[in-house]
Formats: sequence, structure tokens, C-alpha cells
Amino acid sequence: MKHKKIHFVSLGCVKNRVDTEVMLGVATGGGWRIVDEPDEAEVIVVNTCGFIGEAKKESIDTIFELAEYKRLGACKKLVVTGCLSQRYSGDLAAQMPEVDHFLGSSDMMKLGRVLEGGAERMLVGNPADWVVRAADPRVVTQSRASAWLKIAEGCNRTCAFCVIPQLRGKQRSRTADDVVAEAERLVEGGAIELNLVSQDTVAWGRDRPRGERTSLADLVRRVADVKGVRWVRLFYLYPETIDEALVELLANHPRVVPYVDMPLQHAADAMLERMKRGHGKDRQRRVVERLRRAVPGLTFRTAFIVGHPGETQAEFDELVEFVQWARFEHAVVFRYSDEETCAARDLRPKVSALVAANRARKLMAIQRRIAREKNQALIGRELEVLVEGPSEEHELVMKGRHAGQAADIDGGVYLSEGESHPGEMRRVRIAQASDFDLVGELQDEPGERLPRRVALKVLGGPSGEPRWQ
Repeated sequence: MKHKKIHFVSLGCVKNRVDTEVMLGVATGGGWRIVDEPDEAEVIVVNTCGFIGEAKKESIDTIFELAEYKRLGACKKLVVTGCLSQRYSGDLAAQMPEVDHFLGSSDMMKLGRVLEGGAERMLVGNPADWVVRAADPRVVTQSRASAWLKIAEGCNRTCAFCVIPQLRGKQRSRTADDVVAEAERLVEGGAIELNLVSQDTVAWGRDRPRGERTSLADLVRRVADVKGVRWVRLFYLYPETIDEALVELLANHPRVVPYVDMPLQHAADAMLERMKRGHGKDRQRRVVERLRRAVPGLTFRTAFIVGHPGETQAEFDELVEFVQWARFEHAVVFRYSDEETCAARDLRPKVSALVAANRARKLMAIQRRIAREKNQALIGRELEVLVEGPSEEHELVMKGRHAGQAADIDGGVYLSEGESHPGEMRRVRIAQASDFDLVGELQDEPGERLPRRVALKVLGGPSGEPRWQ
């Protein structure tokens, strides 16, 4: 039997990537073969991001680029899914006759109807209708030993700059049993690192019926105790009070990585109020101080927005001072995007694009110096490194990550000496350091190799977690 061929492009955040992996599972379960190149595919699927202006442009440009394969390649059907089509389904349908089907941000399982044939063009549903389940088909595409584990969908926050609740709906937390079941399935497939992610991870479980509620700490412990897991990471923690049990896990559990991803967005009281963050700078400082004090060897990753309406030079200077004080291991800076349906759209005065760009450059220059100093302090130390595979620069040079580096979004460790294989945990002595990456020498012998996984074209950039610190 000849398999039909399908090609996927995933844009935006890692949560979008999980959705794409579910659609990969739908396709392979239907007998389709995934191909790396779009010119071979009979069906092309673009999972879009519609979060900010640059992300929307990237998504639209990608759709038009891939539409050319309907004219020049084997493609018979172009499918657009995700947040952009959720947000602008009517406009896109009118302006993009090249697209055969539109699916929204919660319509992953509907791809099966499209591939079977006869489905209607518009399949964009209610964004609150779906959240991934352990029983859903999924083809994991990340490095052979690492996988993202989405524990909830949607968000109940009302941040002024954000449209995620409009695109993804209110928060829907998975049950702990379902999350653990998927963790077990991912480990059976070769994963030894599990990355827990949602839009608001610290709020996981609060929307569940009272009798089903349990703490995030209990969930993390259960995932970390799955046989075969080596590393568990937490992403998208909101800067509110974190319970002692979770701090205890970060500090002492041998398989919970002392790594916190907590987007803080700003550090001036007036700006945090305009952003509708629900707290002020004092709370943020207390959270940072508490985690630094309680968690040995903590890696703290965060994100900031500059150029938000109303941001004064004095408030930006306050943000600069905060970054210099906190000395984050990883931080990313976004320029505010004036989205038509976000609450901040009505705020005045606006900050010019030039001023926002200059502020972003200044803040990132400061952060790069901090990151370089942090990396240089690792020279001479031996670290446990998860080997991912050949580096982008040279296929004969292997690359991995230590516990303070998350997949896709932080730097890596280039392995300059010895033989290594993807999926191994190895002891590495750090010999060189730059702003983002490290060079290390292997100190032990190769271990067990893990099976190869499906490749997926994932485009980074402004729509998702940037690939720089």
C-alpha cells in the first residue's frame, strides 16, 4: 500500500508544538507518511500563531510561501490551523482562496476529517472545546530524550497586553491522573526529560471540581516519580505566592530540575498596574529572593515587555535596575505589540517603535553581559549534560544541554572531545563559555542509545520562545 505524504510546519510557542504533534499522530494513524520537504507532500499543514503582530506576519508569509506548492509541487490540499485562523477565520477565508481548510486552536482532532476527504472548508470551533489528553494520538518530534507535557489549556488572567484567553479560552486543567498517564507514555517512547507547560502553570487544577483538586506540587512529584524520568522542568509560572511544597521539590527532589521559568513582564509598580498583572514590584522581588535563597543552584528564566503604552523613561530605568539586581540566567525582551482586541490598545500615551526598539536593545545588552558572566563561572565545573544530537553548525560536533538550559529556548553545550550519542546523560567538564553557549569535554563513557524520532519543521522567532537569551 502506498502511503500518502503530508508535511507540517509549526509556528509559535511550544504549546502550539504539542498541538502539532497531536495532528502528526492523527495523520500517521490515518496512514499518512510525514515528509520533511513540502514539495513532496500531497497535503501541507501550517499550525499558525496569532499572538502579536510579528507572529501574525510570519504566519501569513509562511502560508503564502507554502501555497506555491499547490502550483509547483505535489500539494493538492493546504490546511491552516491554530491561533491565527481562530482569531481571523472569516478574513483569512475571504483573502486566501489558496487555503482549502481552516481549523482553529482547539480543532486538532478534526484534521482526521480533512484527510479522509469531504470535510467543509471552515472547521474553526469554540477554543474552549478541547484540551489534549493522554489517549490522543501524538508523535513527539523533539530531541530523542525530551518532550513537552502540556498540563492545561487556556488562561483566566486578564493581562492588558495579552489576547491568549480570546484565542485559547478559559483555563482547562487536565486531571493529575491523565497527565501522569501521558508522562508514562512519553517515557515508554524514550523521553527522560519532561517539560511541564501551560499558559498559567501555577494555576493548574484550580478550575477542576472541588473533589478533584490537588496541588501543583503533588502533580510535579507524581510526574517526577514516573520510572525512567531523569529531569522534570516547570514553565510559565506566574509571579504569585508559590507554596512551600513546590519550593521544596525545586530545592531537593533529585529529578525536579532547579529551573524556574517565570515571565515577570516589568518591574515598575505603575507599569505592572497598567499591565493588569495583579501585583507590584515588591512581590516580584520577594519571589526572586525567596527562590534564590531556598533553591540551591537555581536557574531563573524570565521575560519582559518594553514599549507598553504609558511606559516612561523612569519606569524603564526601574526595569533596568531590577534586571541588574536580579541577575537572571536567561531573560528575553519583547517589544509591545498593539493588538486590536487587547485592553492596552486604549491606553495612552503610546511609546514610539523607535523608543521601544532602543529600550529592547539596551536591556538585552545588559542581560547578555550577565549571562556571559554566569556562563564563565561554569568553566572548570563538571555538569551532567543531556546529549541532543549533531549541532547546527557541524554534523560531526555533538551538542547537549545541562540542567540550566531548556530545550529550544536556551543555549547549549558543544561537546569537543570524545564520542557521544543522542539521548545519553553524560558528565562534561566545561572548558569555554560565550554569552549563550558552552564548550565541554566528555568525562565518562557512552551509554545506551535511544531511538530516532520524527523530524518536524519548527520556525522560531517573535511568535514563540526566542532561541536566544
